[in-house]
Amino acid sequence: MILATLLYRASHLTVGLLALARSRPGHPMQYAGLAAALGLSVLVYGTALRRGWFDRWHVRADVLVSGCALPFALWAWGGVQDPASMGWAMLLGGSASAAAAVALERFQVPAAIVLLVLTHLIGYRLVGAGPAVLAGHVNSLLFSAAMAWVFWWYLRRQGRLLDEANARALAAEAHKARYAERLEHHRALHDTVLATLTTLAAGGLDANAPQVRERCGREAAYLRRLIQQTADEVHHREIGAALEEAIGSVESLQLRVTARYHDLPQVPPEVAAAFADAAREALNNVRRHAGTGHAYLTAAGESQGGGGAVVTVVDRGPGFDPERYVPGLGLRGSVHRRMAEVGGRATVDTAPGEGVRVELRWPG
Repeated sequence: MILATLLYRASHLTVGLLALARSRPGHPMQYAGLAAALGLSVLVYGTALRRGWFDRWHVRADVLVSGCALPFALWAWGGVQDPASMGWAMLLGGSASAAAAVALERFQVPAAIVLLVLTHLIGYRLVGAGPAVLAGHVNSLLFSAAMAWVFWWYLRRQGRLLDEANARALAAEAHKARYAERLEHHRALHDTVLATLTTLAAGGLDANAPQVRERCGREAAYLRRLIQQTADEVHHREIGAALEEAIGSVESLQLRVTARYHDLPQVPPEVAAAFADAAREALNNVRRHAGTGHAYLTAAGESQGGGGAVVTVVDRGPGFDPERYVPGLGLRGSVHRRMAEVGGRATVDTAPGEGVRVELRWPG
């Protein structure tokens, strides 16, 4: 709105400059009047551009001086006695009304418009202007104020709608982040605490065995960390150490794991954590479903280079028919989805009587 009303004022000042340039050498008061209008315009719009909005006192001064006092000064001391010579000064009232409509307080806008209309009525009567000239200028003044106010109202309304849309988008993102955090907590509980409780409930372990008690202690500590951790905490900084922690957690539940590592690359902490969590769930599946107490884990860097890694978990159990098997929460959420979230992928290769091979690969 500052730029729009500035351009409007610039067009009126240009008309005044051309009018004085094309006339015979006029009275010095006419040049002084144009200079005063130019100076007020620099004050009003220069300050507005610098501060980001209009100064109300500057706008009031512009209405009173450029819009109201200048035409009478030109008539009284500038030798202006005809409508053509008075026209450029009256035009300044139109741009003054536009700035007043957007900058002044609500009850002050009608007062400014009334003063400007009275100036037109009296000023043009003094120089003998006809009804058509008077009606045209008054109409221009009124509609200048009306259009400026409507544009300003529309921009404020659109700004409020945009702010509300941004607020809704931020709320949706926050809700999505909270949901993702809850989902991650659910998957972590499924892979650790729930796996331990399920094994104990099945009666296959002595709850008082030292390894089981140690496992339960670790799970209790994990629960406390899970409750207290923030969204940016990552507990695994290196893929080998992360996998060793996952293997240790399942070995405490009497699953023997033969692990082999070769040329492991440095990966981002979140990728190491995803590898470890997905491998732990794959090992939990071996313990729960394979009917064997032994699993094999290998981890290596990709032979093509580029910093990628591949982890495989293999068992020699009975396997299953992939076409008849519906993946459960552990395989869907804790293996496939965990790897997908960090840009990796998981594949399961199995057949009846052939065991199961789970491959975790990053990048996918």
